Amino acid sequence: MFWVYEMEYTGNPVADPGVELIPFRDSFYPQYERIYNECFFDMRKALNIEPYDFYSDISQLQAKKENIFLLVENDIIIGSVGCFGCEIDDLIVNKQYQRRGYGALLLNWAVSHIRELSHEPITLHAAEWNQSAVKLYLRNGFVIKKKERIG
Repeated sequence: MFWVYEMEYTGNPVADPGVELIPFRDSFYPQYERIYNECFFDMRKALNIEPYDFYSDISQLQAKKENIFLLVENDIIIGSVGCFGCEIDDLIVNKQYQRRGYGALLLNWAVSHIRELSHEPITLHAAEWNQSAVKLYLRNGFVIKKKERIG
């Protein structure tokens, strides 16, 4: 059992998020799988969410890859974020680039991207266990709307 926050943003987009993201491309899948699994492994293990390494094949992304965007430099994925309607999901930063502000850049890009399409509240979910993510979202204008127990 663990707790998840449903968080919401009702503000305006950031004037200039400061980064350019590209749509997901299949050629980036091996890197994406490694980075995604590294980012969520410790949390999934601590919360006993199996499999601990979630992605193992590109087919798992088929239904959602058109909504995944990558921050890439010199063919290296720095981070990624999914924008599904008015929901942000799977915001990840390559471990080699964490604690340098890329999470906030990706979040601001996602908010701006969604605001181009809608002015409805933007939602995301964050496990209470992942306090660094929760704090990032709170610092950037999200508020906790609901706390849910999972499992």
